[in-house]
Amino acid sequence: MGVEGCTKCIKYLLFFFNFIFWLTGGVILGVALWLRHDPKISTLLGLEYDGNHAPSTFYISVHILIAVGAVMMVVGFLGCYGAIQESQCLLGTFFACLVILFVCEVAAGIWGYMNRDTVTKEMKIFYDKAYNSATNSNMQEKNNAAALVLKAFHETLSCCGKGTGTNLFTQFTDVTGITNMCPSNTFTNCHDRINELFHDKIYLIGIAALVVAVIMIFEMIFSMVLCCGIRNSPVY
Repeated sequence: MGVEGCTKCIKYLLFFFNFIFWLTGGVILGVALWLRHDPKISTLLGLEYDGNHAPSTFYISVHILIAVGAVMMVVGFLGCYGAIQESQCLLGTFFACLVILFVCEVAAGIWGYMNRDTVTKEMKIFYDKAYNSATNSNMQEKNNAAALVLKAFHETLSCCGKGTGTNLFTQFTDVTGITNMCPSNTFTNCHDRINELFHDKIYLIGIAALVVAVIMIFEMIFSMVLCCGIRNSPVY
């Protein structure tokens, strides 16, 4: 059995889009692993003091992304093989997997859009609690847990304080020897650095998800048309 004419063209288009889909899955998997093991993120999300832990929302999203990338690679391979073999069974399975993935991606996209600022807000709240705890405790206790967490924030992000006022205050207490929490000559506040680190990465993930959704729509259309073409093709 073999397809001819326009159906044959669709077969190779489906193979091409599946190959792109497979590559995209590999890229997403690679980016997710990079985000999971990024030195700055790993340092900040591993911080804790007095029973307070850094928020794990970002890591939950990254773990989901790792699973999505791996599944995309498997489904992409299934689609490529099904298109070349002109197998209705494989193409039907591929179509069902695409529909499930698409629904999950739309649901995840809606949730992600509604909670797009959650990660940065949680990290800012965690930082502010550590800052307040460190500055409200005895200033001479330079090695208290909150102060060590604060110093890790400052050294990792090259920042100091919650804003301009707290930045100058902490710089002053460091210069006078009361505390030792900020890198020298650092004038950027940590709220801005947290925004740069997490907020921009989340939008990058959103753009990647949109591109994948468009590719999936084309793949669902092509796989359905190819299945119909295989069913109606003559047997020799």
